[in-house]
Amino acid sequence: MEENKNNNEIKEYADGWITERKGTDAPIFLKFAYIVISLGCVTYLIVYMNGETTHADRGVLVEAFNKVTGTANGFMYFVAALGLIYAAILIAFVFKKFRD
Repeated sequence: MEENKNNNEIKEYADGWITERKGTDAPIFLKFAYIVISLGCVTYLIVYMNGETTHADRGVLVEAFNKVTGTANGFMYFVAALGLIYAAILIAFVFKKFRD
């Protein structure tokens, strides 16, 4: 009888490779890791969207390459905006309380 009670409280995903106890939530450090990683990716995209032009050795080559090929700043800002929208949705989803 006790085994049935315990089995009902555990959900299994991926054929038992991932299990979840009913009523538990993700750890808070993991929730904040989602925020830090997504905002870090968007920041990296904005800072290096035209390459690493400030590098001591490659900076001149990157600037020359950008002159020849042109830049797509508008498109890159659009992609960064999509990344920020994704981060906002992710943050709202991560901190939402679910009822089972």
